This record gives sequence, structure tokens and C-alpha cells, in this order.
Amino acid sequence: MVSVPRLVVAAPSSGSGKTTVATGLMAALAMRGLRVSPHKVGPDYIDPGYHALATGRPGRNLDPWLTSEDLTVPLFLHGARDADIAVVEGVMGLYDGAAGLGPSDSAGGGDYASTAHVATLLDAPVVLVVDASAAGRSVAALVHGFRSFGTVRVGGVVLNRLGSEGHERMCRAAVEELGLPVLGALRRSDDAATPSRHLGLIPAAERSAEAVDTVRRLGELVAASCDLDALLALAREAPELDAAPWDPADAVPEKHPGRPRIAVAGGPAFTFGYAENEELLEAAGAEVVRFDPLQDAGLPEGTRGVVVGGGFPEVYAAQLSSNEPLREELAAFADASRPVYAECAGLLYLAEELDGAPMCGVLNGARAAMAPRLTLGYRAAVAVADSVVARAGERVHGHEFHRTVTDPEHGETAAWQWSASGPVGFVRGDCVASYLHVHWAGSPWFASRMVAACL
Repeated sequence: MVSVPRLVVAAPSSGSGKTTVATGLMAALAMRGLRVSPHKVGPDYIDPGYHALATGRPGRNLDPWLTSEDLTVPLFLHGARDADIAVVEGVMGLYDGAAGLGPSDSAGGGDYASTAHVATLLDAPVVLVVDASAAGRSVAALVHGFRSFGTVRVGGVVLNRLGSEGHERMCRAAVEELGLPVLGALRRSDDAATPSRHLGLIPAAERSAEAVDTVRRLGELVAASCDLDALLALAREAPELDAAPWDPADAVPEKHPGRPRIAVAGGPAFTFGYAENEELLEAAGAEVVRFDPLQDAGLPEGTRGVVVGGGFPEVYAAQLSSNEPLREELAAFADASRPVYAECAGLLYLAEELDGAPMCGVLNGARAAMAPRLTLGYRAAVAVADSVVARAGERVHGHEFHRTVTDPEHGETAAWQWSASGPVGFVRGDCVASYLHVHWAGSPWFASRMVAACL
């Protein structure tokens, strides 16, 4: 039995202010000297970057679709080791789950992988963030509906985007008539804004000092507007969890000697990745090192394998293209059948060109470009061919999140196929690249196979 004080920050819908309140709460509690464990429901990569700035710990995702129900609590406990409190930011509306993001075979119905589903698995109280900007007493009817629907425990409310003291008094009184405490009341404020672009918020790693300042201001705003003592008391009401923390050393099916060096792309252009993926590589026997394709003229010395994850190469296409020495080395590395694994942004970087800018040219002449619409959703993917991470016919759970396309969509040997769509992605020698993002805790053999291929 493990005791971890915890809260889930949820909302009736997207755009209500979950990220503002959750990140600000993490920062405010950390400013008090508490060790705060940050978590995010769903596959999102961007919010965890802000969570990490707020807490000084890796932002970690909790997603039953990507990793399974059974792993949700162990992964939570892994991230929350030695923490004084855990704050979990929800996704979309409280009951919006995997059925709204693509797969029709999500077990458990329409709220599978929703914030409510994760809150239930964690047995955690929910703090409901309500956008009150265009309502008065009606916010109480909204709160009453969310408290009555389903089985999660709504332990309190944070009113967001209030316009005046009178507006706050009206909304506060209405909610308190329900017997629920109002744990915070935030006014409309430019300090609560974070800049966005085509895939949502701009990642914290790209904004550097500005992002640090934003997180500090969010912490100050929440500390001044919320009852931190009451929120802590609510978190401490969460019962003990009957589970053991996830351990990457136990999760990998095989461990290999030799410590092959695997270089993982980072820097502002490649900010998307799950912390557990690198932990699994290390547990499988690799030495994981970082390189920045915007800055580094070559791969780290002794590199035996390369992982290029997600991010925003389209924003940095000219800079990535101008780093010819690294592009040429990576192309030669792949041509020599050295292991390369690429997801989404990595796919674009390995293509022939991106929006007309030359890239690494590894993928059979594939050209990538921005597209008019966003592609977003969970994918139950089946491997089309053997690769450095998968065997033909194996099934994995992943997701897509991009506003680009490649021409062609797949190589002579494709990587994956899902639902009724045709084959997608590229397998060329020991290089595999596609738009599919995978949380390796749900497919830990990816790490063992990647390390084995590097040997």
C-alpha cells in the first residue's frame, strides 16, 4: 500500500483553463518547498514541458489507451516516488475519452482513457475548473451536472476568468449552495496566457527564459487566487493505492550487455518524447545521450543507434537544412544500416525535403509539407514489416498529432497500418520512420529490440 496525496485538475471542456490552474498549482506548491510530482492525462507532450519547469521533475503522461489500465497506477507511482503531492492535469472535458480520438475498439466505452477514467483508477479527488466568463448562477447547474454524472468525486471548484468582485460573489455563492467548496477564483488576466500556434501551446523548451517567467507568474497567480491549504487537505484525503511502482528494469523483456550508445534528438525542434522511453532504453542496456540537430555538427562520438522523436521541425526547417554536416552524417549512418527510429518530426527530418528545404534524404525521396488540416487521434497499429522495434503482424497502440503530410505516404516497405487506412511509414534497412507516436511502457520490447540492433 502506497500513500501519495494527489489531485486531478479537470474541466467541463477544453479551453476552460486546466493548464493554467494545474501548472500554476504545481508551481505554487513547489514555491512552498514541496516536492510536486507532475502528470498529464492523455498523449499530449506540450503541457508536461511546462509541468517540468514548474516542479523540477519530468512531466509524465497517464494514458490507459497507450499503456493499458493495469499500468496506469504503477506508472503514476513511478513518477511520484518521494513526492509530497502529485497534481494530475486532465485532458479535454472530464468525461471525454478515447472514443472521441479515433479507435472504435477502446474497451470500457466512451469515457475510456478520459480524465474521469484516470481519476477513478487513481482514486483521486477532482478539482473542477469552470470558465465563468459568460455565466453567473448558471455555473452551479453546470457543476451539479458534472458532480452527478459518473462516479468520480468532485472535491471542489476553481472559478476561472471572473470579471469582477460581484461576479465572483454571485458564482461562489451559487456553487457553495451545492455543498461544494470554491477552492479558487481567478480573474481574467493576461498573466494567465501562454502563446499558441498550429499544434497548441508553444513548447516550454522553445521559449526558454520566457517560459520560466510564465510558469513563475502562473504560480504567483494561483497562490494569490486559490486556497492552497484547502487544496493540500483535499489531496491528503486520497486513500492509499494497492500497487507497486512501475520499474523499467522489470518491464524490459531482455537486457543486453555492452552499453551501446543511443543518441536521442533534442533541442527546440525535437521536444516531444515520453520520459519512460529513455528509461526503458537504459534499462535494456543502452547509454542514452542527447544531441541537438539545430546546433551539433555531428552525432555524439561512438553512436550506435539514433532516436528522433516528435516536435516542430517545420518551424525550424531552414536551420535544420543549413546544418549540412549532421544531415550528411545521419544519412550515411542510415545508409550503413545502423538502427534509426523516428516518429513524426523525425519522419520529416529524415525525408528528402520539408517545405522545400533539403533534409536528410533517407526515405526514398519522400517530400514533406505543411497541410491545411490537423491529423489527431489514437491508432491501433499493426506492423506491416519487421523493423528494429517490431515484427510483422505485431499490434501496438499509438497516436498521431501533426499538420503535415508526406508524398508518398509510405515507402516500398511500409511500417504500419491501422483500421481501413492503407499502409503508412517507411522501413528501409534498419531505419523505421512514421507519424506514429508510441509510449514504450505499453510496448517495452521496442527498447530491448532497439538495443539489440545496436549491438
